[in-house]
Amino acid sequence: MSAVEANVDGLVGPTHNYAGLSVGNLASQSNLGAVSNPRSAALQGLAKMKRLADLGVPQFVLPPHRRPHLGFLRSLGFSGSDAAVNETAWKAAPALAGAAWSASAMWAANAATVTPSADTADGRVHFTPANLLTTLHRSLEGPATAAALRRLFPDPNHFVVHDPLPAQPHFSDEGAANHVRLCAEHGAPGVNLMVWGREAYAPWAGRYPARQTREAFEAVVRRHGAARAVFPRQSATAIEAGAFHNDVVCVGTLRCLLYHQHAFDDVAALQASVRAAARDLFEPVFLEIAEADLPLVDAVSSYLLNAQLLQLPGRDRLTLLAPMEVYETPAARAVADGLAASNGPIGAVEYMDLRESMRNGGGPACLRLRVVLTPEELDAASANHRLDDVLYERLNDWIRTHYRDRLTPQDLAASEMIDESRTALEALDAILGVGA
Repeated sequence: MSAVEANVDGLVGPTHNYAGLSVGNLASQSNLGAVSNPRSAALQGLAKMKRLADLGVPQFVLPPHRRPHLGFLRSLGFSGSDAAVNETAWKAAPALAGAAWSASAMWAANAATVTPSADTADGRVHFTPANLLTTLHRSLEGPATAAALRRLFPDPNHFVVHDPLPAQPHFSDEGAANHVRLCAEHGAPGVNLMVWGREAYAPWAGRYPARQTREAFEAVVRRHGAARAVFPRQSATAIEAGAFHNDVVCVGTLRCLLYHQHAFDDVAALQASVRAAARDLFEPVFLEIAEADLPLVDAVSSYLLNAQLLQLPGRDRLTLLAPMEVYETPAARAVADGLAASNGPIGAVEYMDLRESMRNGGGPACLRLRVVLTPEELDAASANHRLDDVLYERLNDWIRTHYRDRLTPQDLAASEMIDESRTALEALDAILGVGA
């Protein structure tokens, strides 16, 4: 084994709610104010982790961030006791209070951009946590994400966890949700697709924001010493249809890139640049889903392309792990069945119930950060965060003990929620062996 693609999944936090904070994320906005079920959301995400761990995929847990972020609210002039800060913020500025309570760090695809050691100049795995500047609630995550990744990958001989890029719109960075790596095998040199939506100084007149700048990914490539990077542009059509990240309309692993017809601004240029970068390494396989087979609106609502594309041990062809919404959307299911029935690189489609995450606009791919690791790097990662049967049972019990099964944004204004969230995450620290 030269290397494996490990998954680092975000564990859904106890404040998971539907506050509709993400502009351009149609599911998030359409479920504004709905009743969420944090317990179910966390158990669904944990079940996905367990399923992949049982199939032989190295699986790690990224803990939730501390919420509410009262330091954020205090920095904006709210004062007094913690309960007073929270209550006053909800009355005077509910949008700010909602941002302080957001559990959005659960979507680990936005945690960072990762370059494996096979592609870096110094032979170490490099991480740049995303600054997530486009949305207020997510812009609070960068420092805590950096700290969490440093706990997960602590050995400086193998790992480098950078700080987020400067907090400027010029370097707006959404992390691995816009990054795809193709290769012959995970441990071999690869091609890094850094998909961007706008250039820093170019005007953008779209209804929804183009979140990733080209300049941000260029900076990440320089930092990491990342080889064979290509910079395709996401199409404005996809962004306007609700594909706020490229991973809503595109997924890839190994030699295979699966994407919607409208995913990229110039598909021919994309294919040419990938082939040029992969020359003498591997022959990429491009699978394009036509608009006639799957209308873009159905691709976005079903999240077919926000599935995980996996090389599972003991299987010759790739497996697509999709949300149940694909199975329930006739056009998406037909495309998925056609992929599995063909003689192409995808041999099976499997489904998971992730409805709580999906209602906030995050499918299987949103919940995980992919990290290619050699055996030595895998051993150097934190064993306390690697999911096995024992950790699964402890997390399962922890969720059932500490999480509510019903939560509205209005419930977060109550002071007891502050104590509930703190108590839950302090108990999680003990389970994961994390210091104060």
